[in-house]
Amino acid sequence: MEEHVHIDSLDKKILSIIQGNARIPFLEVARECGVSGAAIHQRVQKLMRLGVITGSEFVVDPKKLGFNTCAYIGIYLEKAGLYKEVVAQLKDIPEIVQCDYTTGNYSIFVKVYTRDNLHLKEILADKIQSIRGVARTETFICLEESFVRQLHVL
Repeated sequence: MEEHVHIDSLDKKILSIIQGNARIPFLEVARECGVSGAAIHQRVQKLMRLGVITGSEFVVDPKKLGFNTCAYIGIYLEKAGLYKEVVAQLKDIPEIVQCDYTTGNYSIFVKVYTRDNLHLKEILADKIQSIRGVARTETFICLEESFVRQLHVL
């Protein structure tokens, strides 16, 4: 289990601001928080060192690159002990953007982006279902992504 990290109200305010815009200059964050730019820099470095902030990234819109089908795939394993082996092979499929070990009906639940339904069928039949240890799959095509967000820091 992950260790819980205590953060104060200034850390929470900083996180709230930079979650809204990861490219905001530290001096602007400092003005909004009423502290120096150096204080913001030190706080962000501390939050990174503690693992609260794990990086920053540019978000690519899959549709702009021709990946028009988003699907979620529940994967049933032949044996739970094959989990790590199967995940290692799923990691080699670039269309899979998220992979979670879950409770319930599926052992693994993945999110995948493909160009179209034919491409999705190829990923399923030729890649995912051919992995040793995968018993069967169940696919859910996403009709619309209503929203995506980070956890709001309270």
